[in-house]
Amino acid sequence: MALCGPPRHLYRPDRAGRCRRFRSFEFWHWSNKDIDAIARTASSCNIAVAGLVAEPLIAITNPANRSVWLEGLKQSLAVARKLNAPVLIAQAGDDLPEMTRPEQKAALIETLAQAAGILSGSGVTLGLEPLNTKVDHPGYYLHSTREGFEVIDAVGRKEIGMVYDIYHSFVMGEEIDAALAENVEKIVHVHVADAPGRNDPGSGQIDLAARLQRLKLAGYGGRIGLEYKPLKPESAPVATVREMLSEALRDRG
Repeated sequence: MALCGPPRHLYRPDRAGRCRRFRSFEFWHWSNKDIDAIARTASSCNIAVAGLVAEPLIAITNPANRSVWLEGLKQSLAVARKLNAPVLIAQAGDDLPEMTRPEQKAALIETLAQAAGILSGSGVTLGLEPLNTKVDHPGYYLHSTREGFEVIDAVGRKEIGMVYDIYHSFVMGEEIDAALAENVEKIVHVHVADAPGRNDPGSGQIDLAARLQRLKLAGYGGRIGLEYKPLKPESAPVATVREMLSEALRDRG
């Protein structure tokens, strides 16, 4: 497993003019960024782009949004291919009061099935991401890892997988073994942060090394994104966190 993080911590050269020692980075929105500049910097520093968000961020549980979102997916795919990014991250959107959950689930499955057709042959996978509704995303539709896997199974296409966020899963009270339940092969990317606060790994209650080890033993070998809010700007550089988690994994491996 290789750890990655946000671009501002990854490709900024140090005082000697060398790029920092990371293998990859990811970011959210692409529509407000200079994609050509990102591509040039990633290439010059020999750092891969791990992934980015599929835009627009609208409720894809609503059939009325389907055509707009799928058109946006085509544009997001073009950006991902330009950056050689293997993963686009998809969010389901908020729970819609005018629709039942089964209706929204059916709409989500159909939208993702059509998305799989757009992605077919591109080498890019769409990762659906469950989020916690207890702290950070009240009202979000998809808050269960298990239900996320149910959606992915219903779509039944290799182009659709899951982004598993350990922080969100922990906040929702999920036990990792029960949440994954032999579905690790469907995970295309992982995010980490500590709780409470969604801060630096090691600052809170989550034994992230143990959970990452469970993923490793279950067969996950993909990238891990350091998606957290530092308690202080320079108190724990991303490189330090990366080494801490990597060392912990080696100790437990």
